[in-house]
Amino acid sequence: MSNSFDLEDAPVAPAAAPPYLETLNDAQRAAVEATEGPVLVLAGAGTGKTRVLTTRLAHILRQGKARSWEVMAVTFTNKAAREMRERVAAILGMPIEGWWVGTFHATGARMLRSHAEVVGLKPNFTILDDDDQIRLLKQIAAPHHFDERRWPTRVLMGQIQRWKDRGLSPAKVSGAEGAEIADGGLLALYHEYQERLKSLNAVDFGDLLLHCLTVFQERPDILAQYHEKFRYLLVDEYQDSNVAQYLWLRLLAQQRRNICCVGDDDQSIYSWRGAEVGNILRFEQDFPGARIIRLERNYRSTPHILAAASRLIAHNAGRLGKTLWTDVGEGEKLRVSGLWDGEDEARMVADEIESLHGRRKPLNEMAVLVRAGFQTREFEERLMRRAIPYRVIGGPRFYERQEVRDAVAYVRVVAQPDDDLAFERIVNVPKRGLGPATLQTLHKLARAEGIPLTQSTQRLVETDELKPQARSVLQKLMADFDRWRGLVGQLHHPDLAAQILEESGYTAMWKSLTRADKSLEAAGRLDNLKELIAAMEDFETLEAFLEHVSLVMENEQSNAGDKVTLMTLHGAKGLEFDTVFLPGWEEELFPHRRALDEGGASALEEERRLAYVGLTRARERVHISFVANRRIYNQWQSAIPSRFIDELPPENVDVVSRPGLYGSGAGRPGLAEAPATFLGGRRLRRERRDAEWPATAGSRSGFAPGQRVFHQKFGYGRITTVDGNKLEIAFEKAGVKKVINSFVEAA
Repeated sequence: MSNSFDLEDAPVAPAAAPPYLETLNDAQRAAVEATEGPVLVLAGAGTGKTRVLTTRLAHILRQGKARSWEVMAVTFTNKAAREMRERVAAILGMPIEGWWVGTFHATGARMLRSHAEVVGLKPNFTILDDDDQIRLLKQIAAPHHFDERRWPTRVLMGQIQRWKDRGLSPAKVSGAEGAEIADGGLLALYHEYQERLKSLNAVDFGDLLLHCLTVFQERPDILAQYHEKFRYLLVDEYQDSNVAQYLWLRLLAQQRRNICCVGDDDQSIYSWRGAEVGNILRFEQDFPGARIIRLERNYRSTPHILAAASRLIAHNAGRLGKTLWTDVGEGEKLRVSGLWDGEDEARMVADEIESLHGRRKPLNEMAVLVRAGFQTREFEERLMRRAIPYRVIGGPRFYERQEVRDAVAYVRVVAQPDDDLAFERIVNVPKRGLGPATLQTLHKLARAEGIPLTQSTQRLVETDELKPQARSVLQKLMADFDRWRGLVGQLHHPDLAAQILEESGYTAMWKSLTRADKSLEAAGRLDNLKELIAAMEDFETLEAFLEHVSLVMENEQSNAGDKVTLMTLHGAKGLEFDTVFLPGWEEELFPHRRALDEGGASALEEERRLAYVGLTRARERVHISFVANRRIYNQWQSAIPSRFIDELPPENVDVVSRPGLYGSGAGRPGLAEAPATFLGGRRLRRERRDAEWPATAGSRSGFAPGQRVFHQKFGYGRITTVDGNKLEIAFEKAGVKKVINSFVEAA
């Protein structure tokens, strides 16, 4: 007897409701039993989304509506796909064979191998990983002589992948769209890249669905086979789907229309990865007559948390609408605290963690969720001083990040010229055209003479051992280090570090990458460098700071054991904790100014969805905090509480707004007025925000009328007027344009 599940194994018409339906609430059961026609399940945070998805799949099989190989379920992660298989097998009491449950990429690859010849491939094609993609594109780009510093290969590849995420083959990309990238040469590079992949019988991850779209569009007979094959389609996390995934699903579902998408428009926070919230918002337009089922009963959070989250997200216009509720006890109100500065904020959070832990609350159930990665630094250091174990999820600890280690290495070479490891790390960062042969020559002399690399370099630049270009580059670098060492003791060490990063070209390197690559990771690099400079203010000397960094790096990091979790809000989606700390709720930090400058109103709505995600991670308690002053890049700036605080319902919030609560503020910048939040009729000082933001932005920009600047899209031009952070520029080729100052650089 086979142990796999088949149509013959299930009763056609069971006399009573199966046990797995009895455990569902009314909305969940409706979502499971609505098997026919298009269905959108709007599953709010903590409402049992996974249970509905897996039970629906089991129900279809148990009721004999389809055999296992006639159902396709797609997810975004292998973990989710594996969990779905295990749960369905547990419900049915037997393993299931021959079915199509997997990620978008895995399912696309399975289809493509069956029809590879349609797109000029063989079925045994290779799927290239990220490193192979970069290496291949670098080979193709080499003859074009692109400026690697301005247009790094990884950035060019990122744009190609964004085109693929939108379902755009080279033939479908307009010339105008690619004109601003790599001097207009990226589209031709995309053509060459795709041809080279074909000659290698290879694809990248973006091709797995892009080629499937081509197959379906060019061979309707093949698409018809899949229409016949799949009776039901199930999709998880639909709000995170990109355009290519959306087009692929729509083609597969267009005949039978038995598609069920589960997702939450209020948790769409990955537009920078290509996710398109419009996919879920227009579901009813794409599938007329679709049924919308809302899962609103929350099994995670308290009524105060849910009420606050629902009121906040209701300010978004681009949503389908739902209101979370629960029947559990009232619980604690959200706490909103106003502090003097980031140091006080970190101290307050550490105090609260110690207090909760003293009441036998496990550290594993506490999380500090930040908007930007650089914010973790002060919390890491405070927790370490208090001997409170912590883990950083979704990225390295602050001092282990690449850009921070590079910057510290520059400073170490200045303070400690014999530090070979630091010198070796940065001698060719940013790229200075030094090849392996040059570095081997430096090492050879250092080993032979028993001297540090800096000394061997100094000797070699005075000889003809090195090629002229390498010798010239190293002469300048060594002269820079001598000059910087001469400034030790004369310049305040944070100012010296900032000058080193500027004059070495290191800051400029990340600015260039950030302009070209709009991902959160790229944008966060410069923020981390600014935070590093600010951290140095806490130490009397450069040597004291470097000793501190060494001690921090010695602190062992293991994710095992009872530890507080530090992570970004983007990384926290899908997780839950008893206690959640949400620091940094200030304008320009959250909502993030860069996001608003680049995305406008739609970006503000995504920032609000991010706040909603943060609130709904908490089961029992939420601590929101903001500060009166932030030290950014060694400069104090007055901070204004986030508009999101004003959007919280006052009846669900306890406000503690006392600057100086954790310190007298002696020697700190004065505060013109308390940054109090006025919830429920006591409004924030909006007029202060609106009046001061542009002036503050303008004063920080350093741009002036008559100055020559460069814009990635419009080229070179001269500023005619400055209005806060808005510039009017007469471009040499594009005419007069108004732009935000963060999009230009001095020429």
